[in-house]
Amino acid sequence: MNNQMHRFTCIFAVAATLGAAMITPGTRAQTQSGSDRIVVKLDDPARPAFVKASLVNGGITVKAYDGKEVIVEARARNEESEKPSSGPKRLNISTTGLSIEEENNEVRVSTESYERTIDLTISVPTHTSLKLRAVNDGDIVVTGVDGELDVDDINGSVTLNNVSGSAVAHALNGHVHATFAKVSPQKPMAFSSLNGDIDVTFPADVKANVSIRSDRGDVFSDFDVQLQASAPQQVVEDGREHGGKYRVKIDKTVHGAINGGGPEYQFTNFQGQIYIRKAGSAR
Repeated sequence: MNNQMHRFTCIFAVAATLGAAMITPGTRAQTQSGSDRIVVKLDDPARPAFVKASLVNGGITVKAYDGKEVIVEARARNEESEKPSSGPKRLNISTTGLSIEEENNEVRVSTESYERTIDLTISVPTHTSLKLRAVNDGDIVVTGVDGELDVDDINGSVTLNNVSGSAVAHALNGHVHATFAKVSPQKPMAFSSLNGDIDVTFPADVKANVSIRSDRGDVFSDFDVQLQASAPQQVVEDGREHGGKYRVKIDKTVHGAINGGGPEYQFTNFQGQIYIRKAGSAR
């Protein structure tokens, strides 16, 4: 998690991890109503699962359910177009190229979404960790999952509903909204956006050290955040020995503590507001 937090400190760094995969024995697939569906049996249903999914074009929805299998449904998003009055008619191609690989409770999901927009809906056991990546034309929504969440959407928004555990969530050109039912006491978290609001709700008794940076937006909180009175940190770059420049930069990050402090929670925004909310407070 610490390495991931370091990556999200720079909100201009974007990445989409794309992987090839295959269907492993013990799964069953069927096609219905223009969608592809695969049920994945875990090697050890008694242990938490780890699901990785990435898309070039499309959105990802993950929902926790009371079950022991990972259920993946992929649906091609057919665009409406004018029907020609004569001549050949356009055929709607609904295949998705959905591929699954499962090994030691780790499930990798991919589709052939380079030329066609495909939406993924994934049902997972409640205790599941996630690594989700989307690039274009879709949001990422996670509901009810308890685990370590690593979510990155470049041209869409990220929404985490009633989740538990910890999260690293980034949306380059969208908002980040998260509501936590419970948090892992010793796990750091990070939330960042370039062009959208960051709105995160924590349990009232959460303990955290916060580092906050918002270049062109304001910061709001229902918590009594105890801001540190220490002098701003200076970053010095001296390149004069090699014919370069000498530069001093003062870090704009503000540090504080909630309920006496705890693991570090980072909030980084460029052009949007930051809301750090207490569960149960008026919105």
